[in-house]
Amino acid sequence: MKTTTLILAIFLTTCSVFAQRGKTGDKTFAHRFPPDVHNTVSNASLVLVNEVDHDIIVLIRDQEKKYLRHVYIRNNDTYVFEELPITRLYVQFKSKSFFYEDLDRTAINFGEKHTFNFFFDASQTGNYFQITEEEFFKP
Repeated sequence: MKTTTLILAIFLTTCSVFAQRGKTGDKTFAHRFPPDVHNTVSNASLVLVNEVDHDIIVLIRDQEKKYLRHVYIRNNDTYVFEELPITRLYVQFKSKSFFYEDLDRTAINFGEKHTFNFFFDASQTGNYFQITEEEFFKP
């Protein structure tokens, strides 16, 4: 009886842990942001590559820092934002319990395809600076 109970407890714990993890492409915070912005004629895209050891939530904003889109990306996975408006992009992301913004701006022009790699833990100094949760969730 004890082994059956132990096996059941391990199974339920494992299921609950995996059930809480999102899938790449999920719109985790859709209820906190306005609708996504698309431009069907721009033919511009941005490939996001998550090479860090944990899942992240990426948010992109236009040159006026207005919300464009966000997405959940599992570690060692990629996601493509297609139909992007022509603008300069601000890339912000939630990494573990902190929020960050990329120091560089990505210029999106007609027909261009860019790649943005998250290649190390964002808590390290370098390409990112920490922002507040309020800045991240600003519409």
